Amino acid sequence: MPDRGSSGPSGPRIRVGRPSRRARTLLMTVGVLAVLAMLFVMFAGFWTDWLWYRSVHYSSVFTKTLWTKIGLFSVMGLLMAVAVGFNIWLAHRLRPPLSAMSMEQQSLDRYRMGLAPYKKWVLLGVTALVGLISGASAAGQWRTWLMWVNGVSFGTKDPQFHKDVSFYAFDLPFYRFLLSFGFAAAVLSLVAAALVHYLYGGLRITTPGARATAQATGHLSVLLGFFVALKAVAYWLDRYSLAVKSGDFKATDNWTGLKYVDANAYLPAKTILFIIAIICALLFFATLWRRTWQLPVIGFGLMVLSAILIGGLYPALVQKFQVQPNEQAKEAPYIKKNIDATRKAYDIDDSQVRDYSGTSKASNDKLRNAADTTASMRLLDPNVVSPTFQQKQQVRGYYQFPATLDVDRYKKDGKDQDTVVGLREINTNGIPEKNWINTHFKYTHGFGMVAAKGTTVDKDGAPTFTEKDLPPKGDLGKYEGRVYYGEKTTQYSVVGGPQKELDYADDEGEKTYTYQGKSGVSLSNPINRAAYAVHFNEPKMMYSGAIGKGSRVLYNRTPKERVEAVAPWLTIDGDPYPAVVDGRIQWIVDAYTTTNGYPYSSRTTLGDTTADSLTDGQREVVAQQNKVNYIRNSVKATVDAYTGDVNMYQWDTKDPVLKTWMKAFPNTVKPKSAIGDDLMDHLRYPQDLFKVQRDLLQTYHVTSPSQFYSGSERWQVPDDPTHKGNAVPPYYLSMKMPDQKQQTFSLTTTYNPNKRETLGAFMAIDADARSKEYGRIRILRLPPNTTVAGPSQVQSKFNSDPEIAEKINLLKRGDSEVEYGNLLTVPLEGGLLYAEPVYVRGAGTNYPRMRKVLVTYGEKIAFEDTLGQALDKVFDTEGKADESGDKTGPDREKEPTPPSGDVQEALKEAQGAFEEGQKALEKGDWEEYGKQQKKLEDALKEADEARAGAGGGNQGGNSDKNGESGESDNGDGGGSS
Repeated sequence: MPDRGSSGPSGPRIRVGRPSRRARTLLMTVGVLAVLAMLFVMFAGFWTDWLWYRSVHYSSVFTKTLWTKIGLFSVMGLLMAVAVGFNIWLAHRLRPPLSAMSMEQQSLDRYRMGLAPYKKWVLLGVTALVGLISGASAAGQWRTWLMWVNGVSFGTKDPQFHKDVSFYAFDLPFYRFLLSFGFAAAVLSLVAAALVHYLYGGLRITTPGARATAQATGHLSVLLGFFVALKAVAYWLDRYSLAVKSGDFKATDNWTGLKYVDANAYLPAKTILFIIAIICALLFFATLWRRTWQLPVIGFGLMVLSAILIGGLYPALVQKFQVQPNEQAKEAPYIKKNIDATRKAYDIDDSQVRDYSGTSKASNDKLRNAADTTASMRLLDPNVVSPTFQQKQQVRGYYQFPATLDVDRYKKDGKDQDTVVGLREINTNGIPEKNWINTHFKYTHGFGMVAAKGTTVDKDGAPTFTEKDLPPKGDLGKYEGRVYYGEKTTQYSVVGGPQKELDYADDEGEKTYTYQGKSGVSLSNPINRAAYAVHFNEPKMMYSGAIGKGSRVLYNRTPKERVEAVAPWLTIDGDPYPAVVDGRIQWIVDAYTTTNGYPYSSRTTLGDTTADSLTDGQREVVAQQNKVNYIRNSVKATVDAYTGDVNMYQWDTKDPVLKTWMKAFPNTVKPKSAIGDDLMDHLRYPQDLFKVQRDLLQTYHVTSPSQFYSGSERWQVPDDPTHKGNAVPPYYLSMKMPDQKQQTFSLTTTYNPNKRETLGAFMAIDADARSKEYGRIRILRLPPNTTVAGPSQVQSKFNSDPEIAEKINLLKRGDSEVEYGNLLTVPLEGGLLYAEPVYVRGAGTNYPRMRKVLVTYGEKIAFEDTLGQALDKVFDTEGKADESGDKTGPDREKEPTPPSGDVQEALKEAQGAFEEGQKALEKGDWEEYGKQQKKLEDALKEADEARAGAGGGNQGGNSDKNGESGESDNGDGGGSS
């Protein structure tokens, strides 16, 4: 035999053979390493999740969720695999002898011969694949399973079937899941069995004569009978599903529940179809004794025909000839059920609606006095002044404030004071030298809360800060100011190790710090380091010297994602807010329990309902299920800004959905009694729930079925007049409604009549958690023919007034920009008072300052420097004190005194310090920059004192109407890097 490697006539031959042993070993090694790498990636995902849950002390949530998923995966996957595998085995067992096979089947010999040696492995492979897919699908239903197992009674029965609401919220979804699983098992088993019967001769397609053996007929008939029996169960459950079925209706776009045609046509039709399906299933089972398809096929055809005639045509005829000629009368009982259920499901059934004239006959003096006591007008708009906070209190370029600040209450001289607050969080985009060490090891946290009075501004129109600077100082006292967890803190940080962190910088330079908390996951273990290197896709974590003994990694750092992770069954409010509680900064997070299975209650889409002109990616509601028809603010949660600790408190003690989840996850939610006094002072009614309720009350403030049907009393949420196309946001405001004796912290909004711009109603809810009337909704309904202006008309009135337009143009001089703040609405002695702050971004500055206040009451308009002056003008009164206690007489209108020589000299020094500071900043000389900032601050103080001494301290704002600022905006250390 010739050698394959020898040379022939045509030249040398190339040796072709098996790979060498070394190559085979190398390939095997690479394959093993690839498998190990994939396994480690899977392990890293599991291991880092477990470590994180353990670090926040909610490992029970992780284990309960994990074991529930594993249980469902195993049980349901095994059941599906057994069902399909058994039917494949049975079909093979019932195959006819080879001698009985037709010519058609003989052509399949090669397939049978090919499968013969691997029959067992094919069976195992098919069943395993089916089981894995089915198990994975079932694991995703872990919430459905836990709610069914732990469900508690609502104590309320639906008006149609008289079943407890828990049946629809907890039981029916689980029955539907089992039913869909049964259908999948029946279909897969039927397809698999039919293929095996065909392959082995039990079924014949092209051969004339008998098409199936008796054994195949019996087997497939039983499977078809099982499928039809499941269809019968589906018809029976469809009866109850009518109570939670959504659909269109003239009265509302989100109708849920039975209508006349459902109760009188669909409901009996489903019952009849259930009986027909049971009979049809029995006919299929009967083929075990009568080996013929005749009766089952007739029965199945009857069921299909009945579904068309009884389930489709008959209801259409009832709707056409019984309902439409007198729809209002026919639907009235069902509209009433829908109204009652919807109002109860959204907790608006106790809302109080009273008529309000919208006009007043009170004297001007009485109106002026009432204006001071009815509301504390929050002129500092948290949606506008964030750039001012940024410029005045950023201190360094690596800090930032949220785009929309928050409104809270803090006591001053024993009285609650509306306060605008924001945290100075870390901004990695502002790091001077951005690299891996700086981003994740050095610049790890923000520092301090900044707070300002909500009702006043300083003489220059800037916020009156009650807490400011670094280190923080002000009215809030001593507290832990470091912010390791916040809304803007999205990157991971490694703390506590050999690498020192930047704490803050002052005149003496940078201060370093080492994290002292127990938060985060230890990286001392090499396995943990490897797992997190995979988790963050950062190989440097494996070998970096910046990680050592004591190093801990902090991640999942926003309040919303932390609460959502430890309570995945909650829907999270879109606006967490910070508060200083017991010497620590706590993020307060409102969380909701929801369901979409409340009978007769109309559904709403949370994402759409909670959107307004201020909604952005940071403020969107986090919903497990977007469509809901029941919601409760059942949990108040806190996240410590330093330690990241998450605490959840039971707020709604009657909510059955929360009770169900507390049974499923015991010891995760603390009782309401555990809420401390200091924390209780800062709890408030949540905005997202208020938005959902105000959206429903556009229609469901009406309780009369006839009025509901006609839609004559429908309202609409007005557009924000300064952000066209977006709903006006609700506003927090301390005020009193006509039936209240004193001001209370409230959430307020307005309504327009449907497709009109006039004012239809004013709504306020008691938002103070300590109030006995917390959550009470009060609605003032204006007459249908009212001419009281709505928000858009008021803004148009402001903009079109010639005198105001001229003054606005003066404010815009020198490329200055005018911004309008929140348009506040307050019921006042039968009429409506509107107030709106006007801000100006002066030329050369990048932040707004409040310069003017617009006020209107009835037909009167005022545009003045202060709220007090504006109210005096509107009500024709003089000498009233404004909100800061200053008199508002004519002397406030005088021209400012020109700067004295001392002022000019001080400003010259300030300009020089500013220029030197900018040079140092360009060179990266932070020490010199800090010295110059100190000089700049001293010079500005000197200039301010000199100006005040010279009599130049007027209201503040007249001195730079043209947009010229009398101070260097970088004087507060806010120069960007």
